[in-house]
Amino acid sequence: MFEEFFGLREDPFNGNPDPHYLYQTPSTEEALACLTYAIRRRKGFALLTGEVGTGKTTLLNKLLEWLRGEQMATAFVFNPRLDADQLLEFAMTDFGIEADFRKKSQALLRLNQWLLERYRVGETAVLIVDEAQNLPMEVLEEIRLLTNLETSTEKLLQIVLSGQPELEQMLKQPQLRQLSQRIALRCKTYPLTLEQTRDYVLERLRIAGADDLPIFTPEAMAFVHRCSRGIPRLINVLCGQSLITSFAENRKVVSEATVLAVAREFELNAPGNGRGFASQREARA
Repeated sequence: MFEEFFGLREDPFNGNPDPHYLYQTPSTEEALACLTYAIRRRKGFALLTGEVGTGKTTLLNKLLEWLRGEQMATAFVFNPRLDADQLLEFAMTDFGIEADFRKKSQALLRLNQWLLERYRVGETAVLIVDEAQNLPMEVLEEIRLLTNLETSTEKLLQIVLSGQPELEQMLKQPQLRQLSQRIALRCKTYPLTLEQTRDYVLERLRIAGADDLPIFTPEAMAFVHRCSRGIPRLINVLCGQSLITSFAENRKVVSEATVLAVAREFELNAPGNGRGFASQREARA
């Protein structure tokens, strides 16, 4: 299909959070370093926040890739619609721990025993909770209580909470002050600058097998940045659909006009310009 037309092995703008496609900016490098440091040093709690579509889950998948390479035990909770008991069962099952989940006290005792076994042989266990801004406060409080599983000097379970900026606001609530106080390290993801957006697009094309021939004009990439506001998820939408549109029109290079048409289709007009901006572009095209 369009991949072969552009000389690509695969779709470079697939929306899946594939860590192979993680584009490293200073902020993502800092966030990844922050999370790995927190886990290595057994800090207990680390927090990752960022706006929708800025690559938090992709970053977490990169972290998971590293953790598994280091032979660390991991559990990844990605369903925020769980109650406290379901979250505990989900996490323990992902860790591979067999327990009687009908009795919470026995499940917690088994978890503590398992964590101590890991600790004694120098291993680390990491629980990652994504989309945590959607968890009820009582579930977040239950997660906090898991950090009570500790030795006299170190936390047995390392926990990474990830979510949108609303999570930061939740943590400011009096009911969650104990959880907030236990967060040892905080890091964030951010939208991309214009230069980073261009590099992001080029890097994804390179990974997908593109040669040195330009696929997007400089003007098209500048317009991608304006319409996406530098948010990687929206960049993927605009670029992916623009490739498909150009393929359908038998055009080897994606023009600014093509990106404009896609942006209008997805209602992603450039900020501060609205329909007037689109009309000007169409007139000049």
